[in-house]
Amino acid sequence: MASGGLQLLGFVLAFLGWIGIIISTAMPQWKMASYAGDNIVTAQALYEGLWMSCAIQSTGQMQCKVYDSLLKLESTLQATRALMVAAIVVGLLAIFIAAIGMKCMKCMEDDQVKKMRMAVFGGVAFIIAGLAALVATSWYGNRVARAFYDPYTPVNTRYEFGSALFIGWAAASLALLGGAFLCCSCPRRETSYPPTRGYPKNAPSTGKDYV
Repeated sequence: MASGGLQLLGFVLAFLGWIGIIISTAMPQWKMASYAGDNIVTAQALYEGLWMSCAIQSTGQMQCKVYDSLLKLESTLQATRALMVAAIVVGLLAIFIAAIGMKCMKCMEDDQVKKMRMAVFGGVAFIIAGLAALVATSWYGNRVARAFYDPYTPVNTRYEFGSALFIGWAAASLALLGGAFLCCSCPRRETSYPPTRGYPKNAPSTGKDYV
């Protein structure tokens, strides 16, 4: 029962992490314009994401523009896109694989060993998805930080971390934690020994000798 509860907890955490990865990928707030300089402009907030750039006016109106050409984008942005999409696809496969290996599901009940292996494979897939999302968000965040502290970057073009980065970091952590729980939830297989053979008991002596 304890391993089943740990398995269910790992699946729920990994699933929530996968949902967070999707939300982070779709959000345009991967980086936001910094107003740390002398000329502070509060009339609008500028955001840039993986797919579009947005400007939010002080009235609350949002205007977004999708990037025109994929070939004109920076290589780091293209790589970040690819890693996040790969994390989503691998996470989707992990959901189906791990669901088959869950003890509460009736699939493959006749072979518990294969069922346990499916749960472990699903956990490994969740870990791969979490690592892909973690690398993508950390790489993008490192690029934003380097540009912010670069003295040659104009003050009015500096950006800070957006909320999508923090959601991506949290989602990647949940996917990694949930995948680790799935990998550790299966009990170890006990070594089975062949049953010992009983030796026939000697018949009690009657004290009579037969010729």
